[in-house]
Amino acid sequence: MTTLPAPPAPIAGLTLNTALPARKLGDYKLIAFDMDSTLINIECVDEIADAVGKKAEVAAITEAAMRGEIADYKESLRLRVALLRGVTEADMQRVYDERLRLNPGAAELVQACKGVGMKVLLVSGGFTFFTDRIRDLLGIDHTRSNVLELQGGVLTGRMVNQPWGDICDGEEKKKMLLATCAQLGIAASDAIAMGDGANDLPMMGAAGLSVAYCAKPAVRAQAMVAINEGGLDRLLEVLPR
Repeated sequence: MTTLPAPPAPIAGLTLNTALPARKLGDYKLIAFDMDSTLINIECVDEIADAVGKKAEVAAITEAAMRGEIADYKESLRLRVALLRGVTEADMQRVYDERLRLNPGAAELVQACKGVGMKVLLVSGGFTFFTDRIRDLLGIDHTRSNVLELQGGVLTGRMVNQPWGDICDGEEKKKMLLATCAQLGIAASDAIAMGDGANDLPMMGAAGLSVAYCAKPAVRAQAMVAINEGGLDRLLEVLPR
């Protein structure tokens, strides 16, 4: 009679959907984070839209996209960005100063990863206005996100095309993860990917360890580790230093 392996022991607020490899944090070489609702507490596009009275409209599109109900993430982002026309740089700075906060445990987890020699990647469907500031705040090594077009300090409702493409969506997140691994000379199995929405699933699927943080149901179900309560640094409970 074949004996099945015992399921992982339950940990309050954490779900282990599979038996994890017997590895320590320092055995990994790269950790990739989504930004909005993962490293930070807000969806930046929704909060920017509040400046022009369109938060509810934009937030509804964001929520549907994160649940995976909108198949074309790029089009969903273009629709949301079009609604931001007229927002000023000063409005975005107020969002950063007054509404944006690091999620609990974010700084601690990044510090722990850097402390064991890992590189840190921030890859976001959000915007460089915010990712650049989070990069500098946390000492992140690599970033990729989208560039909002400004004219005279005011958003035009469009994004600026980059050499690698027009929009950082789920596939671009995966490509950036794999490109960073190649740059570092490591295998994707030596990377951790952490996110909360459907557009994070491609990079999470490519990484050696996938982690969902306070995520949408489909993402929680597919991640190897789901942190449902507490801070991001709860990853250290299942991945010791």
